[in-house]
Amino acid sequence: MLLTEPIRTLPSLLLPLTGVLFLGGFSSGSFGWAAFGLVGSVLYAVVRWATFTYQVIGDRLELTRALIGRSVRTIPLERIRGVDVSSPPLHRLLGLAVLRIDTGAGGSKQEGELDGVTLVEAERLKAALLWHARARAARRAGARGTVAAHGDGPPGAAVTVPAGPLPGTPESAGPSPATAVPPVRHRSGETLPERVLFVVPRRWLAYGPLSGSYLLTPFAFVAGAAGLAFQWGSELRIDGRIVVGAGEWLWGHPLLLGGALVVLVLAMPVLGAAMYAVFNWDFTLRARDGYLVAERGLLTRRSVSLERRRVRGFELVEGLAERWAGVARAWAIVTGLGDSGTRGQLLSVIPRRAALDVVREAVGPILTGLRPHPPVARRRRLFRAVFPWLVAAACAAVAARSWPPLWWAVAAALVLAVLGVPLGLDRYRSLGHTHEGGRLSVRSGSLRRSQVVIEERAVVGWTLRQTWFQRRAGVLTVVAGVGAGSGGYAAIDVGEAQGVAFAAEVTPAWLAPFTEDAPFTEDAPPS
Repeated sequence: MLLTEPIRTLPSLLLPLTGVLFLGGFSSGSFGWAAFGLVGSVLYAVVRWATFTYQVIGDRLELTRALIGRSVRTIPLERIRGVDVSSPPLHRLLGLAVLRIDTGAGGSKQEGELDGVTLVEAERLKAALLWHARARAARRAGARGTVAAHGDGPPGAAVTVPAGPLPGTPESAGPSPATAVPPVRHRSGETLPERVLFVVPRRWLAYGPLSGSYLLTPFAFVAGAAGLAFQWGSELRIDGRIVVGAGEWLWGHPLLLGGALVVLVLAMPVLGAAMYAVFNWDFTLRARDGYLVAERGLLTRRSVSLERRRVRGFELVEGLAERWAGVARAWAIVTGLGDSGTRGQLLSVIPRRAALDVVREAVGPILTGLRPHPPVARRRRLFRAVFPWLVAAACAAVAARSWPPLWWAVAAALVLAVLGVPLGLDRYRSLGHTHEGGRLSVRSGSLRRSQVVIEERAVVGWTLRQTWFQRRAGVLTVVAGVGAGSGGYAAIDVGEAQGVAFAAEVTPAWLAPFTEDAPFTEDAPPS
């Protein structure tokens, strides 16, 4: 840590130290102040390392820091929802890892962080903390014997929680969690082995750029380089007009500019695939001790644990190019999960059939036979896809009378309006919803089509929403409120009777007081 901490703070110190050297004219005094800054960062790392401790005491984890004032952060073990282990490049070279603890408090920031533990210690702590969390929760639920849980086998397997003090706590006289983490067992008494659900083959990394965002990697590099040029120019006393002049010179040579754009476009799939591989190298999904564990990364290796009993469903996402290639991505919908958009990912871009097989084994099968939405929803999708571009073309045509070059904008807007017709039709074909076997599903989108499958027990409320245009069209949007994932999933533009019937089908008792054919009774739940 005395090496990693100064190196991590070096980028933030680089510009101030460079400014000190330039302002001092590279004199011996300026070099002395720069050296003082480097030594100060090392001393700061020493103090941070020496004043931080962590320990498990009874039913809680305590993180203590005494840098200036004493700070103690207490995390109840039973509230631990997940433990993530990541290894940035320098940490991997030194055999270290960063362990982050998630308690489901919300937001993207974890409750606790142990930076600089060894890889062996990180895995030991992860296993011990997750076991303690499950055992304590089971103990509080009154389960001192065998309690039902989602193990690594099929639903309905059992977890054996031993009576008496938990290993590694002051009440126990046995060994520490490093050597006494108890096994999870089937009802038959056999130890559940760790199962590898899926390992993404490396050749499938070529599908990465189909997700879209990675294709912009070359342009992101160019924009970052331009930003650094302006920033360094002011610090190193380089006239910013030189950078602006270079841009103007390139603009004045259209052939050279066109060639540069062609190079960037050709580099899009190559650099996109490279960046995708860096983040998703050897993507592995495992089932271990009641958790789904997703590991990935080339330079920074990251491991995320998702408690299976808190998984309420999944989301299958397909972009337009991904649908054409027959590939998809998958996220788990988990209660109490911070930063679910990143931490909840179950699968990277893989063939859709393989994704459905893996998700079926890890979470559950996808629902088919979605109910279509009324024809008026198709007209609304076409209107929303075409009308804005027609308005833009009309405005550009008015402005083009004063400035003729804008006729190119008129032509572009008309082309986009024409392309909006198949886009609107595809958006309508993507709409659908259903309820079957204790689960419900909604689907929408075209450029990014998403189908969500959630358990009906995850629904905590309903929102029936109508805009003025929807009221005139006789449709509404039904949003199932879920205490997991994004918080709500919508069935867009369903018929008024169809939408109410859908909500009543999933939770009939909730809507009984509000429907005309079901009289209110004293036993009905409060509104």
